Amino acid sequence: MRRLAEIPLRVWRTRGHDFTFRGHTIRYWVAGQGDPLLLIHGFPTASWDWHYLWQPLSRQYRVIACDMLGFGDSAKPRDHHYSLVEQADLQQALLEHLDVQSPVHVLAHDYGDSVAQELLARHNEGRFEMGSCVFLNGGLFPETHRALLVQKLLLSPVGWLIGRTFDRGSLDRDFSRVFGASTRPSESELDDFWSLISANRGHHILNRLVSYIPERVVHRDRWVRAMQQGRVPLRFINGAFDPVSGEHMVERYRQLVPNPDTVLIPDIGRYPHTETPALVLRLYEAFRAAVADFQPAESAPFLLHDAKLPDHPFVLSSTIQSASY
Repeated sequence: MRRLAEIPLRVWRTRGHDFTFRGHTIRYWVAGQGDPLLLIHGFPTASWDWHYLWQPLSRQYRVIACDMLGFGDSAKPRDHHYSLVEQADLQQALLEHLDVQSPVHVLAHDYGDSVAQELLARHNEGRFEMGSCVFLNGGLFPETHRALLVQKLLLSPVGWLIGRTFDRGSLDRDFSRVFGASTRPSESELDDFWSLISANRGHHILNRLVSYIPERVVHRDRWVRAMQQGRVPLRFINGAFDPVSGEHMVERYRQLVPNPDTVLIPDIGRYPHTETPALVLRLYEAFRAAVADFQPAESAPFLLHDAKLPDHPFVLSSTIQSASY
């Protein structure tokens, strides 16, 4: 199903670079030429999530990604207050470090969706220049997000203990169930995911990283309004099998975002870019071709943040009947 060449983690790690963000060492990757394309990873993994798409995308774009603070091979300070807003600051600092001047296109996943929402809000406020944004499975609307038990426990008063006892077996048990039944990670992939999570004892700060769940509630209205403004072309590609942010998140997206461009992939879970990367690549390329001449609305529509739209045709909305190609 995947049909794209992987980049082994050991090779991926050798291709990274470091820069300093607020006194912390951040690992990042960059390749290719063309429009800047910022890839923003999810929780609890890292930029290696994009390795199937990295080479094909770098043939068309200048592809940029980092392990965010607290993730992967970047710094993981123990007593830090981790914040989605700070992670958005990090993305902008990385772009400045790389002297990126032109509008930035964004492809984001999960936790990274929330960082992308913050960047989109900054675009509308004149503090960031975004060319387009594609979301993969993520909690775009906190009222629709269905947290796993382990996430709820990490948010509880015993969260610090849950993080310290979280191990490779826990990853297999809790993480694997968010994938499609036929697209779960192999044992070697789980080993690699665990290597990134546990680097610098990162599993010991999972309870701090998971604070993004209540933080989404704080910023929810501002972020949703930004998505409703129509100033940046958006697409939502979603693996329907995801129990956390699957088909139900697409339904909410269609209720709240005008003229929603959504693609629902049956039998695929929370990580469509690793479960069916060739299809995600095709969907992303089709999106970029379709919005090449996009012009933002002069007078963007405003919707009440909790309004339910009446039934109407969903522009460019679709369900993939087979994700096997």
